[in-house]
Amino acid sequence: MQNAANATIARFGKVHVVCNNAGVGMGGPIGTIPESDWEWVIKVNLLGVVHGTEIFAPLIAQHGEGGHIVNTSSVAGIAASPGMEPYGATKFAVVAMSEGWRVQLAPLRIGVSVLCPGFVRTEIGRGQRNRPGGPRPSANPERDVAMKQLIDGGMDPRMVAARVLEAIRDDELYIFTHPELKPAFEARFNAILAAVDHAAKSPALAEHKPQDLSALGIPAPAKH
Repeated sequence: MQNAANATIARFGKVHVVCNNAGVGMGGPIGTIPESDWEWVIKVNLLGVVHGTEIFAPLIAQHGEGGHIVNTSSVAGIAASPGMEPYGATKFAVVAMSEGWRVQLAPLRIGVSVLCPGFVRTEIGRGQRNRPGGPRPSANPERDVAMKQLIDGGMDPRMVAARVLEAIRDDELYIFTHPELKPAFEARFNAILAAVDHAAKSPALAEHKPQDLSALGIPAPAKH
C-alpha cells in the first residue's frame, strides 16, 4: 500500500480521492473455518482498509485542498448473513471504522464514506484463488452455486461507481446501492430498538443512573 501511495504521488503529484475496495469472501458452518482463513479475511477486508486509510489520509491532508476516502463494506456490514461470519465481521468493522474516521478527519476537510452494496457483478467469487494454501473444498456447494448466480446477476459495477461519485460530491456517510434491502435493515434496527426498550423496563436495571456520554460523541437521551 505504501508503494501504491508512492506511485500515486509520483504520477499525479497529489491525491484527493481514495477507494479502499479490496475484499474477499469466506464462510462456512461454525467450527469448520480454519483460523488461517479467519486471518486471511481479516487481513484483506479489515486491515487492508486500515492500511489504505492510514497511509493515504496524511497525503490528502498535507496539500490542504481536502479530499474523500471511500471504504467498501457490504450489506453484510449492516445485516448479518448466517454462515458468512468472517466476511460479516470484517464488514461490520469497516462500517465502525468509517464512522469514527469521518469525525476524526472532518477538521482536515477529508470526507469519509462507507459503501454498503448488495450483489455486484464482480470477481469476488474467484477470491479463493489468492487464499493462502489455495482454494479449499466447499462445505456447502449448493450455497456456492446460489451465490455465484446472485453475483453474476448483480448490479453493473459502473452503476455502483456512479452512485459512489454522487455520494462523494454530497459528502454522504453511508452509500447504499440496493434500496430493496431496506426491510432487512429495518428488521435489524427495530430489533435493536426493541432490546433497548426491554432494558429500559428491566427490574434488574431499576437503579441504573444514566451517564453523560457526550464526551464520546453520544447525544443525551431526549427528555419527554
